[in-house]
Amino acid sequence: MPEHATAEKRVEPSIWLPSPVPVSLLPSNVDEEEFADARGVEKRTYAEPSSGSLLTAYRKMVLGRRFDEQATALARQGRLAVHPSSLGQEACQVAPALALRPTDWLFPTYRDCVALVSRGIDPVEALTLLRGDAHCGYDPVRHRTAPQCTPLATHAAHAVGLAHGERLKGTDTVALALVGDGATSEGDFHEALNLAGVLRAPVVFLVQNNGYAISVPIAEQCAAPSLAYKGVGYGIRSEQVDGNDAAAVLAVLTTAVEDARAGGGPWLVEARTYRMAPHTSADDPARYRSPAEADRWGRRDPVARLESALRERGLLTDEDVKTVAAEAAAYAEDVRERLSLDPELDTKTLFDHVFAAPPAHRPAQQPVRYAESEGR
Repeated sequence: MPEHATAEKRVEPSIWLPSPVPVSLLPSNVDEEEFADARGVEKRTYAEPSSGSLLTAYRKMVLGRRFDEQATALARQGRLAVHPSSLGQEACQVAPALALRPTDWLFPTYRDCVALVSRGIDPVEALTLLRGDAHCGYDPVRHRTAPQCTPLATHAAHAVGLAHGERLKGTDTVALALVGDGATSEGDFHEALNLAGVLRAPVVFLVQNNGYAISVPIAEQCAAPSLAYKGVGYGIRSEQVDGNDAAAVLAVLTTAVEDARAGGGPWLVEARTYRMAPHTSADDPARYRSPAEADRWGRRDPVARLESALRERGLLTDEDVKTVAAEAAAYAEDVRERLSLDPELDTKTLFDHVFAAPPAHRPAQQPVRYAESEGR
């Protein structure tokens, strides 16, 4: 037996099959059923978040949407190289930030800038990657947020490793990895789930199933009734939730995070939502989806749905809505003004964070400032 192995009896994880239909808490904001298969099926319920949490979620979703719209405009103006919008996925972006503690870690993808700013990261720093100035514009350790991951699913195993390492150190840190539906078709995703299940690591995977992996619809990616079922084979508790219901996403993620923190093992949560914008600012979604489909999901707008529910409960007034909208406009204006300035880049920083111990040949290769090369 290897020295690092243990003779202790392995504790088998409790396996939860996902709810037969996506978990939802808020009334639908359209006349039709949110999901066609929901009729006559008993839905699993979770404790609804507090009124204060829902109001915070609403504010962050409004700010996040306005930020996203501004980023899209900046990409069209050439201020950003590209922008992958999360329009329509605000509930899936804000809920992870609210479900985590400041000491927990978030592992985002390139589409998760709204999650970054919801976690308190400066919006200009969040857009640095998309501007092309650096691989990561914020301090990952300070914000407990890993650099945004562009290759699909490669960060999922990193989340497992960090969560397991933190547990070995005796902390109660949880890692939450955001992935898209396309990432669930990658080998890295399955390797991460297998590792998480074996280690019973305190990690939560949130799959934002927005219907398409670029132009490939979910029906051509997976034959399972739900992507959430992919966790069952790895001994991971699995759940599916209405990704346009902010209360439900927050409730499920909070439950998953705290259960993982308490030693319950990893969770896989699939949020069924929709990408209302193009895949990126360089994409033409009209080539692979119909206007009727986009309109149908547009009427399931998660921001409007939460606003309607808060109004009905007397928690939100017209004045409140105007105040948040004004804050969002000011937020976007600040982003626009700061990103209109050309960045001051130092070529010497190209070697920063590359070597733990710089090799002997590096000084000869390190670039110098133009002024220094001219003797100024």
